[in-house]
Amino acid sequence: MRVALLGSGRGSNADAILRAQKNGQLGKAEVVGIFCDLPHAKMLELGPKYQVPALFLDPGPFKTKFSPEREQVWADTLQAAQVDLVVLAGLMRVIKAPLLNAFQGRIINLHPSLLPAFPGLDGIGQAWRAGVPESGCTVHWVNAQIDAGGHLGQRRVVRTPDDTLESFADKIHAAEHALLPEIIARLSLELPSR
Repeated sequence: MRVALLGSGRGSNADAILRAQKNGQLGKAEVVGIFCDLPHAKMLELGPKYQVPALFLDPGPFKTKFSPEREQVWADTLQAAQVDLVVLAGLMRVIKAPLLNAFQGRIINLHPSLLPAFPGLDGIGQAWRAGVPESGCTVHWVNAQIDAGGHLGQRRVVRTPDDTLESFADKIHAAEHALLPEIIARLSLELPSR
């Protein structure tokens, strides 16, 4: 199963996936490309580190979505790379028709809350401010609604009295780094090939 990692930032989840691949823990999945919407994102540095192509692709002029023309370029680029599974690993943009149509039922996202609670931006901060006794992370299918696709797995994280927002976030990130590679490995055995 050929996997593309899409992101916007430092790439800690992409790093966890690539580390799992290096350690033989990604099932039949192979990361064939890292694609980033910001030209100087640290995520792009993972390419040389893991010998995986890493590419900046222009998203267009908007901050939280792609322009339709640019999203079509992204879809065409991923199709040309014969990608089977698209993993949103910290991509901070809403996905629309060009990518959804090209990879229907083959795009997953990692969200830092126990969905359906706290969808959208800053799931960790939302949970913290709400004072919930636990939160965590969810891997889900991507559809046209934000953070609304079917769940593939969740990890719970307990909020302890001595937690700060930073320590709580660190625990959730650790849960993300374990869950996402596990789900990709499972899908590599379950998803039919394209």
